[in-house]
Amino acid sequence: MTVAQNKIKETQVPKSVLISLDKKYDSYKVKTWYQSPGQYIAEFVYDGQKGRAYFTHNGDWQYSSFPTKQDDCPTAMNRYFIDNYPGYRIKSIDYVEQMDGDVYYRMMIVKTGVGYSDNELIFDPRGRLQKSNAPDPDAVKREYYTLNNPDEGDVADEHLRNLKSNKGGKRPSPVEDVPEVLAVDTTDAIIASFNKICPPSKVVEGPEWVTRNPGMVVAYYINRQGVEMEEVYDVATESHIMSGKVLDKDHYTAAIVKYIAEKFKGEKYKIERMIVYTYDSKWRVDGKKPKPFTYVVVSQKVKGLGNKLKYTRMEFDASGAFTNLLTQPIDKNDIQ
Repeated sequence: MTVAQNKIKETQVPKSVLISLDKKYDSYKVKTWYQSPGQYIAEFVYDGQKGRAYFTHNGDWQYSSFPTKQDDCPTAMNRYFIDNYPGYRIKSIDYVEQMDGDVYYRMMIVKTGVGYSDNELIFDPRGRLQKSNAPDPDAVKREYYTLNNPDEGDVADEHLRNLKSNKGGKRPSPVEDVPEVLAVDTTDAIIASFNKICPPSKVVEGPEWVTRNPGMVVAYYINRQGVEMEEVYDVATESHIMSGKVLDKDHYTAAIVKYIAEKFKGEKYKIERMIVYTYDSKWRVDGKKPKPFTYVVVSQKVKGLGNKLKYTRMEFDASGAFTNLLTQPIDKNDIQ
């Protein structure tokens, strides 16, 4: 992308390139054509989103890139940059589609100041880092902390250790997950507990057992009333943690609906799922029974990427107040 590019007229573009562009995008408007050695580049607008599509001189589509705002990127991706590169700024972010089907985000960052080189971070669609030529995050944080705290000597190393050991809250809840690599670990005791809570006569479909994280398994099923339900178990203790109930639209929590309407004001969105989780009467955290909470998935169409949807995953407390933002599906049965 740093190779010299010459602006050309559309009449100078081979028909094979124009045909490939038509096949790739069903509705678009080309603003400018460029040519570089062995390559043709279309600067175009697709579904309201500006982008660039790259083709070989034979007309084969190679890849496309769409400039993307930081607010439209996965939470995990933004969090990684904020947590690991203090003193740096984001120069650009692109969403890239490749001919082999791979899609990813390319974030270009540079250290604040004059004369520093750009660094590239590659993230998958979920916001997980895949590649990087940026400096080691620990070295960056150590340098930044030391420069801003010159009188504290070696305290920077202790500060970094404290950052790594801070694991946040204690309440068990849906967490970041990589469901495809987890095996279901259901025991006879857990199955017996489920059958006691949900006798076969009350289940019309299921249960389907799914691992939620290395310490939990979930039974997905539909009850006699046609309601989608979940029963969550602790694998280590073989005990029931909580029950989840998928709400229909007519029973969405009003306070949550209001919060989401304000959060996405002026944007198109859809509430895909709202689930109320209630803890088992015997389950305790630090000697106390946790309060119910609600998990919500909101979808939005990503401009320039056809029918691709962006999902925002949130948790709310019993009063309907926002408490947490999740960056991953809670398990493989969640909306992907």
